[in-house]
Amino acid sequence: MRSRTVRPLRRRDQGAGARQNGYGHSGSHAQVRQERRNKQPVPYADHSYGMQHSVYHMPYEEERYPEEEKDGRKKGGILSRIFVTDAQYFDYDLLLVIIFLMCLGLIMLYSTSSYENGTYYFSRQALFGAASFAVMLFVSKIDYHIYGAFSFECYLLAMFLMALVQTPLGHSANGARRWIKITESLTFQPAEVMKIAIILFISYELCRLGNKAHSREGAVRVFAFGIAATLGVRYLTDNLSTAIIVLAITCILYFVVHPKLKPFLAMLAGGVVMIFVMISFLSASISESDNFRLSRIITWLDPENHTDTGGFQVMQGLYAIGSGGFFGKGLGNSTQKLGVIPEAQNDMILAIVCEELGVFGSIIILLMFGLLLYRLMFIARNAPDLYGSLVATGIFAHISLQVILNVMVVTNTIPTTGITLPFISYGGTSVLFLMVEMGIALGIARKIKIKEA
Repeated sequence: MRSRTVRPLRRRDQGAGARQNGYGHSGSHAQVRQERRNKQPVPYADHSYGMQHSVYHMPYEEERYPEEEKDGRKKGGILSRIFVTDAQYFDYDLLLVIIFLMCLGLIMLYSTSSYENGTYYFSRQALFGAASFAVMLFVSKIDYHIYGAFSFECYLLAMFLMALVQTPLGHSANGARRWIKITESLTFQPAEVMKIAIILFISYELCRLGNKAHSREGAVRVFAFGIAATLGVRYLTDNLSTAIIVLAITCILYFVVHPKLKPFLAMLAGGVVMIFVMISFLSASISESDNFRLSRIITWLDPENHTDTGGFQVMQGLYAIGSGGFFGKGLGNSTQKLGVIPEAQNDMILAIVCEELGVFGSIIILLMFGLLLYRLMFIARNAPDLYGSLVATGIFAHISLQVILNVMVVTNTIPTTGITLPFISYGGTSVLFLMVEMGIALGIARKIKIKEA
């Protein structure tokens, strides 16, 4: 049975002997500490962002953290175990980057949508953004080990919510059924919950398995949960792009803890060859298709000759990028947003950014995303244990994948798919759960201990 403690890891090798010192061992505390130092740590690869942590470095179920021994947190009641009350560090750099991206996103959203919809999208996004910011600050105060204790329940909840999309509660828009209808004007996209759930749960499983995660049985268990989540997103919510992200997060987390690099290079090479062969076959033998996703690939291969069947949005986005030049036409002076690019406030908002602010403006945005990812990497490297490192790495993977895929879609590097630009594109559910992820990252940063020189 899984532990319900806020410390999600427990020893699997405890014997049935005497428990004289509280650790499941006999002997003095000094002997126990020496024994733990002599244990072989979980192997780690040089590419794992410096996360030289072991499951043995994390407290056991009945072991106190050093800070708990000092201030008696275990005697302070349930709130002292849920919330971080002794934080020595707070990542203000990450907080400032989030505020900058949120504010810039609101400015560009108003500029993009005000011509046809006035302040409708701006006011809704500002309201969701303010509420999400408050949620982020609240989440940042929670001890992140709580999420490990209930990560499997979060995983099941995400699957259940996605299943509700196939019930009468499901809501369709633009030919896709991906939302749950809450009120007449408020919908909820449950696939966003799965992004967080898979980060928390796969990280927990990798920590719980320890060295067994490197075995065939461990890999099968980890990827079984990852593939189940991927198939759930794909077939319950008809969202292929989010399914790809969920599977990619699982692969990245497993890659980080695995000590060998060659198997992943072989799989990557095989995947690239398969994609190249498929694209070559499609471009040579297929010119038209009734399949929705196959037609997107055909349009991507030749957008100029398919402007009436799906290439119109892509071509207009490229016109917007090209007409902006290096410094752009000026804020609010876009012409492609005037009813030309469909749903410009969503997936294609980067094209409007390039038209109004130019390549210079898009570079500034990408640099800010780079700074955000750097701060997440910093948190992953300095997290107090392996679970915190993996959760921060999972958030890093999610943000980086979503930014890269959105840029590639806007520039027609890959076929069109429903990937929004984090913090910039319109979407209440997306902003809410992005801010929850940022809150979790800030919560991990709060547990970083500063050592005095």
